[in-house]
Amino acid sequence: MKKRILAAMMAAVMVFSMAGCGSKADEKTDDTAKTEATDNKGSDEEETEIQVFIAASLKNVMDELATQYNEEHPNVKITYNADSSGTLLTQIEEGYECDIFFSAAQKQMDQLESDGLVVDGTRANVVNNQVVVVTRKDSGTKVTGLDNLSEAESFALAGGSVPVGKYTRTALMNMGVLPKVDDPSAITTEEVSEALDGLEISEQDNVSKVLSAVVEGSCEVGTTYYSDTYGFEDELDILQTVGYDLTGNVIYPIARVVNDEADDAQNTAADDFIQFVLSDNAKKVFESYYFDTNVEER
Repeated sequence: MKKRILAAMMAAVMVFSMAGCGSKADEKTDDTAKTEATDNKGSDEEETEIQVFIAASLKNVMDELATQYNEEHPNVKITYNADSSGTLLTQIEEGYECDIFFSAAQKQMDQLESDGLVVDGTRANVVNNQVVVVTRKDSGTKVTGLDNLSEAESFALAGGSVPVGKYTRTALMNMGVLPKVDDPSAITTEEVSEALDGLEISEQDNVSKVLSAVVEGSCEVGTTYYSDTYGFEDELDILQTVGYDLTGNVIYPIARVVNDEADDAQNTAADDFIQFVLSDNAKKVFESYYFDTNVEER
């Protein structure tokens, strides 16, 4: 009898032990599953690459935004092509593969839309900017702004097809320095020079080159965007922040471009990246790089 009771007790102990092991095994399996789910975050996305054409003045901020985006979407490779908006427009029209166009002016986006190359419903205004007159801190310039620009020894100015070059010409036109014309971008650099008493002007292909010309000291002053002075606070002085009453709004629009070579994964990633650029989180990043996120008409 005692042997039967002992056997029954041993059997019960074994059952409880097995139940305990099973519980621990289940917990381990659940923990493993959670770990694998975390490790594989984003792995359900198909690997793809999107070509994003951005105005040169956007390069720094967009590099940071791409890094943040890839933290959640590691399978999406973002390749930037940064240049003047006019150059980028021409490249798209010539057939360069592009998924997203982020312009520094409405004019180039309007043209792209007129060409039928903007995907319907994807265009949106992202940020505003301001034109500034800058010089090196040690330049000793007499220039205080556009009013006495002719007192400079040399002036770095973007070409008329470059948005900042057009905005500068628009401001000079509204000040009465340049004659009134329908398209300020058509005013040549030579005409600007003549209007400024023969001022030596170094025409640049994009806003980044204008900035470099001033920072390196090859030009005494230049007109660039306020956002481009980010990181150069110790090297540059802002002589004037040009008002919107002279330049008009400096709005940067974004849109998805018609790309016949893109597959569904590529188009989906492009749409998602645009939404990320328009998010509240992205606005904070833009503001930290001196962009104005108020894009209402002024």
